[in-house]
Amino acid sequence: MGKTYRVGIVGVGHVHVHNVALIYRRHPQVELVACADTPPATPEIREVPYSRAWNLEYLLNEVGIPRRYDDYERMLEQERLDIVICNSENARHPSVVEACARHGAHVCVEKPMASGLSDALHMARTARAAGTKMLIHWYMPFAAVMRKAKALLDQGAIGDVLQLNMRAAHAGPLAPGVRHPGPNIECAPMSGPELGATWWYQKAAGGGATIDFCSYGAILARWLIGRKAISATGMCANLNSPWGDADDNGVIVARFPHALGVFEGSWTTRDRGRSGGPVIYGTSGTMLVEGSDRPVVRVFSNQGNATEYEADPLPPGRTTVAEEFIHHLETGEPLHPTLDVEFNLDATATVDAGLRSAHSGKTEIVAAPPVEEDDRGLHAPASKPA
Repeated sequence: MGKTYRVGIVGVGHVHVHNVALIYRRHPQVELVACADTPPATPEIREVPYSRAWNLEYLLNEVGIPRRYDDYERMLEQERLDIVICNSENARHPSVVEACARHGAHVCVEKPMASGLSDALHMARTARAAGTKMLIHWYMPFAAVMRKAKALLDQGAIGDVLQLNMRAAHAGPLAPGVRHPGPNIECAPMSGPELGATWWYQKAAGGGATIDFCSYGAILARWLIGRKAISATGMCANLNSPWGDADDNGVIVARFPHALGVFEGSWTTRDRGRSGGPVIYGTSGTMLVEGSDRPVVRVFSNQGNATEYEADPLPPGRTTVAEEFIHHLETGEPLHPTLDVEFNLDATATVDAGLRSAHSGKTEIVAAPPVEEDDRGLHAPASKPA
């Protein structure tokens, strides 16, 4: 066995923190040593499953992290960590990455990369300048069915891709009855003011269904279509969450050189009513990726015939985000594209354009300046008439 990596957690606001912590704990080269939260803009009112206070107690008592700090900067200084798992609210990602860079720690950032393109570029440039590595954690590369879909697309199973549709939806990250990986405990009923005190429903904290869920479609399209988006049109709304100022529903339509992407995100959906995976339309067929109890890829020809494909095993030693990151650190081999900084800059730029479009009412150009550009590259492009 190789080097032992000292791993800490900064930010416990994201409901995926438990699952990611457990994944790292299972890696034989990882020692989980400490955790600390980021300071919330608004104190949460109630301690229930997946609230910040509850998340911290779960990490300490169930995951077995030995130490908790009230100040993550002090934790970084004292613990000399090799890797930091960042599961903070989206708006805190840049400050966490910057702190990790100062202390020489690599960082695994929970999806999405950032609240907007400016923040994402700052993160990328900060890590590059410090010589630290950054990975953006998505589930897709560790879902074998998604890799099968990509392989089939590359083989021309449905011809050239013309459109990719992805709907990610549930009743809300803290809605009663919703369960999250790791604890697999149901969320408890909360009042409107209690929900509004969580970062999920606060626009300034990077909350909102569009950022949270349309980003899935953006990263999938960048990978499966294989091209960068050119422009995006978005629409967001707060339809049933009056206690917060963030949107609870959003749609982004992205234009690629020879294809369209339609990305939907909802926090008001009681039942999706269809597969959780993408539907991809090509010149010679349609592909449906099933992500439910029996993950398969179904390919429908133009004649209506369906062929079902089961997924192939994942590459040995690279089946989890912990394995993938440590493999990358030890070998220098590239990360899976969906975890890579450059890919995530492209996807963030797409969502950023969609959000700007929702505000301007115009189709917006997608632009992702190179990481090495100075801050002049951060300026948003001018609006493009619809």
